[in-house]
Amino acid sequence: MKTPKLLLLLFAFCSVSLLNATKENQIEDDVSSKQISPNLDYESDSIVSKQLYHITKFNNVEYVGEIVSDDGREVLIYTEKLGNIYIPKSEIKSIEVVKNEKSLLRGEYYDAGPFVTRYAFTTNALPIKKGSNYALINLYGPEAHFALSNNFSVGILTTWLASPFVGDFKYSIKTNNEKLNFSFGSLIGTSGYLNAFKGYMFLPFGNVTFGDAKKNLTLAAGYGYLNSGVKMNTYDDLTGNYIQGSNEYVAGPIFSIAGIAKVGVKASFIFDSMIGVIHDNTNESVVAMFLMPGMRFQTNDKKAFQVSLAGITVITPNDGVYAFPIPMCTWFYKF
Repeated sequence: MKTPKLLLLLFAFCSVSLLNATKENQIEDDVSSKQISPNLDYESDSIVSKQLYHITKFNNVEYVGEIVSDDGREVLIYTEKLGNIYIPKSEIKSIEVVKNEKSLLRGEYYDAGPFVTRYAFTTNALPIKKGSNYALINLYGPEAHFALSNNFSVGILTTWLASPFVGDFKYSIKTNNEKLNFSFGSLIGTSGYLNAFKGYMFLPFGNVTFGDAKKNLTLAAGYGYLNSGVKMNTYDDLTGNYIQGSNEYVAGPIFSIAGIAKVGVKASFIFDSMIGVIHDNTNESVVAMFLMPGMRFQTNDKKAFQVSLAGITVITPNDGVYAFPIPMCTWFYKF
């Protein structure tokens, strides 16, 4: 009599196990059938994704998490910090795939933003997105730069006296290699009201950048011309009078080597330099070298702080060699 009871219990156990397995398979099939595609099909109901997304609202509040569902009216996302969050679709500005989890900083999306195009004074060839405008506040004065397209940007540089001021224009050229970019542009400026707008300058340049936003090296070259707008007077030994000549100017080729390397989650090492061989009205050649290593600290794409220890060395044929330091602090702001 014991044998039939054991068989009956065994049969019941197998039936329950089989039923549970069937239900689990159905659940897995339901979940797998709702996996979201990278293109985010907003027409589907209750889409599920293990992919991380960077979601930005119109009020610039940002979230990083997995999209649990999307019913067309609101999106349900799961974040490590806050858990499940419902966001109305009407409040969402953009949804971007987090392609590299190394871009996450303490659960937040880290984007170097438009600041990656700048070192200290010089720029690189990396393109920035249209509308990625930024401003700089330096010890000597402010700057503002505007990305009018994905490849073209314009800017204005001046001092705290609002004179002189310089316009900056740059066009970036992408290649099939993401880590190789070219650009060309020019700096065009005026002395402003301090010299009745008589002085002017221009510096056309071209550069090539190897690397990406986190680590890159840029080689640049240009030709600078600066006219002071002040007449150059010479002394005539015969008459004992000063003869008024042409405006004083300096001109010559300028070269640059600059780079950036990320050394921590929030810190990057910056190196900038300029080397020029310039001459003036008297055809006296002067070699000027500008070297500026520094550190940049940035926790998000909205702002950053940079401190640099610069040194300038000037080599002249008559006065010899002399050098002096120029410490610099810069605050970056995206707007």
